[in-house]
This record gives sequence, structure tokens and C-alpha cells, in this order.
Amino acid sequence: QLCKTATRWHAVTQRRGLDGVVWALDKRQSANAATMGSGVAGLQQLARTLGWQLPLHLWEVCESQWPQHTRPREPVGSLLAARVTGSQLETSLARLDEPLRKHGLDQMEESADHDFLLRLSQQLKVEGIARWRQALTPLLGKFARGVPLRGLWFSLPAQPTHAVDHLWLPDPAWGGVLQNQSRQTHRLGWPVTRISYALALGAALIWAAGLLLSFSTHRAQIIDIQSSLAAVQPSGNGDEPLLALNALILEMGRLKDRARRGEPWYQHFGLSQNDALLAAMWPRYVEANNRLMRDPAAENLKRQLASLVASPADSSRRAKGAHNAYVQLKAYLMMARPEKVDAAFLVTALGHAEPTRMGVAPGLWKGLSPTLWQFYAQQLAANPQWRIEPDNALVAQARQVLLVQLGQRNGEASLYRQVLEAAATHAPDLGVEQMVDDKEAWPLFFTEASVPGVFTRQAWDGQVRQAIDDIVEARREQIDWVLSDRESSAVADTSPEQLRARLTERYFHDYSGAWLEFLNSVQWRRADSLADVIDQLTLMSDVRQSPLIAFMNTLAWQGQAGNRSQGLKDSLVQSAQKLMGSERSTRVSAISQQLDTPAGPLDPTFGPLLGLLGKDPEGKGGDDDLSLQAFLTRVTRVRLKLQQVSHAADPQGMTQAMAQTVFQGKNIDLTDTRAYGELLAASLGEEWDGVAHALFVQPLDQAWRKVL
Repeated sequence: QLCKTATRWHAVTQRRGLDGVVWALDKRQSANAATMGSGVAGLQQLARTLGWQLPLHLWEVCESQWPQHTRPREPVGSLLAARVTGSQLETSLARLDEPLRKHGLDQMEESADHDFLLRLSQQLKVEGIARWRQALTPLLGKFARGVPLRGLWFSLPAQPTHAVDHLWLPDPAWGGVLQNQSRQTHRLGWPVTRISYALALGAALIWAAGLLLSFSTHRAQIIDIQSSLAAVQPSGNGDEPLLALNALILEMGRLKDRARRGEPWYQHFGLSQNDALLAAMWPRYVEANNRLMRDPAAENLKRQLASLVASPADSSRRAKGAHNAYVQLKAYLMMARPEKVDAAFLVTALGHAEPTRMGVAPGLWKGLSPTLWQFYAQQLAANPQWRIEPDNALVAQARQVLLVQLGQRNGEASLYRQVLEAAATHAPDLGVEQMVDDKEAWPLFFTEASVPGVFTRQAWDGQVRQAIDDIVEARREQIDWVLSDRESSAVADTSPEQLRARLTERYFHDYSGAWLEFLNSVQWRRADSLADVIDQLTLMSDVRQSPLIAFMNTLAWQGQAGNRSQGLKDSLVQSAQKLMGSERSTRVSAISQQLDTPAGPLDPTFGPLLGLLGKDPEGKGGDDDLSLQAFLTRVTRVRLKLQQVSHAADPQGMTQAMAQTVFQGKNIDLTDTRAYGELLAASLGEEWDGVAHALFVQPLDQAWRKVL
């Protein structure tokens, strides 16, 4: 509807916009977000149609339950700042509270019916401020686009008056709106002609200014470069050549950057001489840098390396200076072999090798040298013709000295201690309780000893192997192309792969020793009666509860540390379950005869145990007559026989009969199994003598003694 009537206002808005638009609404309308949004959208459309801003005044028409025609009327509300925010709106309305309350009380003293101001103050405090902020905050962005919000006003409904044509007598309540007319309204958009003139004039001014700026900057640049080139000539003395060289490389860096990224905007108006300047500067830079920086640095590195080589072989100077000498040798070789350049390393090394220079102020050298070295190092790889001629004899001597020092400083004993210390904090010690899962070992065997956590498969897989790899990688970095001499025996002796092999071999040697020391401390628990012996044999051969089976399974898994693939599965328990769950005389394999791991570094020690479990290091099944599976089967038979004796009507007679049978030279299950256990223990070898006797011999010996 507003847009339909807009054409009537075109005549009065051709040269000047409307002073303002007043939008009167009640409390219900102000709280309706849809009404507010559509109203503002309509006003924006009207503003675009007229081509002028429409300053907006919101006017809330309040209600009163009784007439207040005689109440003095005055503007009630607040003018708002341009681009008002929600918090500013809330602050402006909050400022009305005190004046409204004061004037409201004054008016009510004159007439109790005149409560508009006091009631308005109360309403704003209770809900009015929050309501208006909630209603207007989402619209503040829209107000900035053609409909600036200038004020928020409040009044009671106006009383009807007698209208006079072409005459409007404003009510005093309009005073706040009318006093805001001083603010100018602005056009929306630009006329086409005005835009064209402005663009043409602006383009001409910009082009003229750009030409002038481009000329002046290029001229200043050429003058600076000429002065720098003159200053780096050999005739210069003192600090001046270094300062000029620094200025020269800064300018070259800028020119290279502009060639890669493009010229700055103020040089896009022509007259550019960047490429020609850069081509003229390179030969001068190379000559000056070689004379002032590269050659003195190379001579300094040679002197320091020669000093190290000349020092006595057993001097502390060699030991303490080995690291610095390695850095110096590497930097020297980088200058001779640009394809090996590491710019960051070379800058640091050259700076440390020459912290001061004779004839140059220390502060100036400290400030300039990093920049000079940085530019040289960054460009060296792309310019191999800048290489120096190395002193090959000195390089060979320095390499030999450093290799000897490297072998002394990083002895295998020291490196091995580092490996163990790195893993010790992460690997807890293992006792018998941790090796039998959730089963209880104390009814059968016990020991107070434990295996150091660093010598467990968990430590090997989690920390030790990585620690050895880290040390080997560090050695590989140390013995790199800087010290590499394929014909040198010193390099061969300290090669990373040989170091890895020796550290691994030493670790698994100690690994085996730690486990054998622990295992040979295991003792079989003494039984006090034949019933206790039967209980022990029952638990020993019980597939589900046997701590012996769990213990052997753990030993087999730990014994395969260092193998390339996964260790033994828990097939020991599963296959033993098949064995013990069947009372058939048919023989059942208690342990899988397939080995899922290749030979490993612990096979010389743990190989007999793997053979006992039916798995030898070569992946072949063990001897059918000599295995843990067969031993457990025989133990089960002994246990069943002893249970028959224990539950017989005449236990004494049965035991006497068993003993007489043995004394007559005949074999029984008990003596056969005892002999089998002794053979089993002997097959493990002398290293396993303690634990083998405790676990395989002593249980049957104890049973025989109780029978006797």
C-alpha cells in the first residue's frame, strides 16, 4: 500500500528526502515479530522507490483505563543514535525511568488520574524495555539499509480535533520528532550520470598519480642499488662493505619476490626495470659475497678443523670439541657440495663458527651476519658454481678423528643402558601371579622372585624395540654423508645395522638370563598328606583351572619376543580342554602342532620349552613321547589311581600292593609318570634344571613318598 502511494510523493522528493516517517503501533503489534518484520520491509521498499532514506520514528500508543485529556502533554521517548545496537537501545530506554517517575509523581500530585507517565515508567521497567529490545534487535541490521531508526516515542491516544485544510497544528507530544529534522537524509544509490563523471575523473586521477608514484619509486630504487653496488667495491673499508652487501641482498630479495609474486600495486603503471636490475646485480653480489663472506668463512672452518686434527689423540679438547667439529665439517662440506645444502643448518653453523670478525664492530656483525648467511645458504643449492674447493686431506683426517670420538662417546654399554632406562619406567615387573591369568598358583608352586619389567615381551614390543630403532636412527644421522667413507673400517664397525644387531643380541641375552634366574627360583609346594597330593595333581591337570598350563602358556608367549609375527596362541588351554574333557582312550592332541612364528632370537633358550609344548623353533611337532600333553595325560591317570586308593575300602592294603608291585620290579602308572617327568626335565637342559625339577619331577616324587 505504501508503494502504491509513493508516486504521489515523487514531486516533493526529487531534490530532498522526507524528514521522517512515524509508525504508530500498539503494544500487541510491537510484540508481533511478523508485523514488525513486514512493516520494516515495506518501508525499505518505499525508500528504494523514492531513492531517499526514510528516517523512522516508532510511536507506541499506550492504553489508559480512564481519560486523561487534561494531563499536560509533552514528548515522551528517546532519540536514538545512528546504527543503534540492542544494548544502546536498552540503555536509552532505561534512562527514561527516572524522569518518567519524577514527572509522573508530579502530575499525580496535581491529579490522581494523570498516571500515564508513572505507569509507563513501571511498564518499561517490568517488561517494556525487554519487549522493545526483543522486537528491534533482529531488525537493527535492516534499519541500517535505507530506514534508519531515529527515535522511540510513547503517548496516549490523541484526541480528535477540528481539522483545517492545509494546516496542521502539532501536538506538544510531537516535539521530540520535530526537533530531529536537523539530521540530513541521504540519497540511496547514485544517478548514472553522476557515477559516470565520478568514475572518469577518478580513473584519470588514479592513473596520473600512479604514473608519478611508479616513476618516483623506480627512480629511488635504482639510486639505492647504484649506491650499494658502489659501496661493495674492494676499495671500501671498515663496516661499509658489509652494510652495502646487506642492503644489496635485501634489494635482491625484494626483486626476486616481485618477479615471483608480481610487482606491488604502485608499480603497476609501467616503467618497471625489475628484471634488468636483478640481472645486473647478480654478478656483483657473487663477487662481493665471495670476498666478504664465503672465502673468510671457509678459511675459518679449515683453521678450526686443522686445530682439532692437530690436538693430541687423548686430549680432552678432542672429546669436548667433537660435536662442534662435526658441525663445522658438515658446514664446510655443504659449501663444497651445494647439492647437500640444508639452509637452516648452514646458517646456524656458520654463525656459531664465527661469532665475531676481526675489523668489524661486534654489534654490527651480530646483527648483519644472520641475514647475509641466510641469503647465501638459500641461493647456494640453485647455484652450484658457487662451491668452494675443499681440502680433501683435511676432510679425511677430520672424519677419522670424529669417527674415533663417536665410537668412544657412544659406546655400546652406554647406549644399552639408555635403552633399558628408557623402558624401565614403562614396564612393571612380572611375578608368578601375573603369569597365571586369574588362576591361583600358590597351591602348586611359588617364588618370591620376579622378572624385571624391562625383560618382558610387553617391554620389547612397546618400548625396547623402538628405543633401539631410535638409537640406530641417531647413529645413522651421525654417520651420514659427512663422515661416510665406505672404505673405512671405523665406519663399518659403527654402522647403524651392526649396532642394531649387537644391541638386540645383548638385550635378548640378558632377557634369557633374567627369565632363567626367575624360573629356577620356582619351588613346588610341599603336600602334608596323600589327600593334598591328590588335590595338587587334580589342579595341575585341570584344563580350566590349572595354573601350570597358564604358566607354560605365558612362558611360551614371552619366549617368542623378537619374532616377526604374533607369538603362540592360547591353544594350550583349548587343546588341553579337548584332552581332559574326553575320557576316551583315544589319544587327543593337547597342543596345536602348528607353529605360527619363525625362529627368533630367544630360540636357543626357549626352544626346548617350545619343543616340550609340541612346537620346536623349526616349526616341527615335538616328539610324541616327550611332550607336556603326554605328561598331563599320565598325571591324570596317576591322579585317578590315587583317588581309587583313597576311596577304597582298604586304602592301606591297596597302597601296600602298589609298593610290592614296584619292589618286585614291575612298573605302575605312578613310577612310569615319575620317570617320564625326570626325562622331561632332563630334556630341557641344564639351564632349566631348577624349574624343570620343581614342576615335572617333584610332584610325582612327592606322590610316591606319600604312597610309601
